[in-house]
Amino acid sequence: MVLDAIRDENGTLIGLAKITRDLTERRAAQEILRESERQFRLLVKGVTDYAIYLLDPNGIVTNWNDGAERIKGYKAEEIVGQHFSRFYTEADRAAGLPAAALHTALTVGRFEAENWRVRKDGALFWANVVIDAIRDDGGRLVGFAKITRDITQRRETERKLQDAQIQRAYAQKMEALGQFTGGVAHDFNNMLMIVSGHAQMLRKRVADDPKLLRGIEAIELACRQAESLTRQLLTFSRRQPLHAENVRVDACIESIRAMLGSSLGSGVRMIANIPPDTWPIRIDINEFELAVVNLALNARDAMSQGGVLTITTENVVLQGPETAQKLAGEFVALSVSDNGSGIAEDILPRVFEPFFTTKHRAKGSGLGLAQVHGFAHQSGGTVTIRSALGQGTTVTLLLPRAPNEEEVRPDSAAGPHEKRTGTVLLVEDNPEVAEVTADLLEQLGYRAEQAGDAEAALEAIQQQSFDLVVSDVVMAGPMDGLGLARALRQRNPGLPILLVTGYTQRGDLLDDEFTVIRKPFRLAELSRAIDTVTREVSPKPHNLVRLDPSKRHPKT
Repeated sequence: MVLDAIRDENGTLIGLAKITRDLTERRAAQEILRESERQFRLLVKGVTDYAIYLLDPNGIVTNWNDGAERIKGYKAEEIVGQHFSRFYTEADRAAGLPAAALHTALTVGRFEAENWRVRKDGALFWANVVIDAIRDDGGRLVGFAKITRDITQRRETERKLQDAQIQRAYAQKMEALGQFTGGVAHDFNNMLMIVSGHAQMLRKRVADDPKLLRGIEAIELACRQAESLTRQLLTFSRRQPLHAENVRVDACIESIRAMLGSSLGSGVRMIANIPPDTWPIRIDINEFELAVVNLALNARDAMSQGGVLTITTENVVLQGPETAQKLAGEFVALSVSDNGSGIAEDILPRVFEPFFTTKHRAKGSGLGLAQVHGFAHQSGGTVTIRSALGQGTTVTLLLPRAPNEEEVRPDSAAGPHEKRTGTVLLVEDNPEVAEVTADLLEQLGYRAEQAGDAEAALEAIQQQSFDLVVSDVVMAGPMDGLGLARALRQRNPGLPILLVTGYTQRGDLLDDEFTVIRKPFRLAELSRAIDTVTREVSPKPHNLVRLDPSKRHPKT
């Protein structure tokens, strides 16, 4: 309502003019707008999962919701009037990221990014940030609307999922490589057995001819090198039968110290720091020594100008998260460190792959670290590597503590083979391998009868008695060597049985039940294996006389 006074030319009041407008609808619209704004403010303030607040054109905080207080830790009275850059890390502030974010929002209309932000207590959290430029009806900048989400947990979950996918892909690749190497190993070891066996037989015949003897020695050396390559492949693929026993680490390192010293050369100094309280471990001694030698030789090659090789041990208790395999329990960490050239970060994830090497082709096969990797995992542990260019490399073997430390056994030296007598049933489906093995058995003094498969072996056992059975594990037919050995043991528990393998996927079962010798083997190894199986089935002495306790200690 508007009321105006009306006067004449002399200024005398002659009346009033009244204008009335119906503003009911406009007033209702204003009330609705005010209510809407109030509800919006309550909504924004009540949101706790998002930090929602406004900035003026200079980046000063002008309001603050409950979500901002929960995420960042500041109350409204502590932060309103402060510059929003205080939520950034010092490094980001020094790099000018807060100003760059506002500039992007100003020029583009919107800024969005993920990065670390800082809470009131100094803790970091991973944030998703959105900044929108706010303009009035005339297009003038009046401020910025900023929304921040704490996505630390989501990022950690995504990272764990990504790590799991990487580990799975790596495991699948390693498994595929292992299947390939294992599939080749059996036939390759059979061929090595033929070459090695014939070389051993020819050695006696050419003993008087130095030139031919040197040729035989060269053949035997090549066979041993090829055998070592196959052995490392099988260890990598975890298909190498391990003969685990409880041993002391210091004794093992001491037994190969001289060999390591001669292999490292004069330019490399070796330091072994094995504390006396280091726990015994349960491992295959031969594979352990090969792993340490491989690590030492790699370290030597990385120190072309000389340096220091350090071997240390530490007792560790793992809870699970420390390793990718989530190992838990008591382990001995054996570390081999050098101060050599180091390994580039992009190459480091591939160093345990077979045939991958950074050395010159003539200096390495790429199987040393593959053997170390396979040995560690097959032993129930794992291996880790740390390296930096120009700073050296440290490879750490985590090997399980021996469960029964009182059963730690010292190394035993193998004596020379002795002449024997008796008849051996040799079960082998490869005629050439059978011929070589039979000749080696005959050199030991046995008479060898051959069978081409398990069925023929069972028929031969029914027709005559044998003093020993030597059988290959992998054979054609419905029954392999392990099945044959079980059948023979059930029929005749006192019959010595020696299994021979170049490669088998049933290696764990073999180790638990029977003595196994790996192809290619030499005469002395065959002799020692026969001694072992013969002792295993020898009857216990039964001619002992129990003395009366009163007669054990005569009176003085």
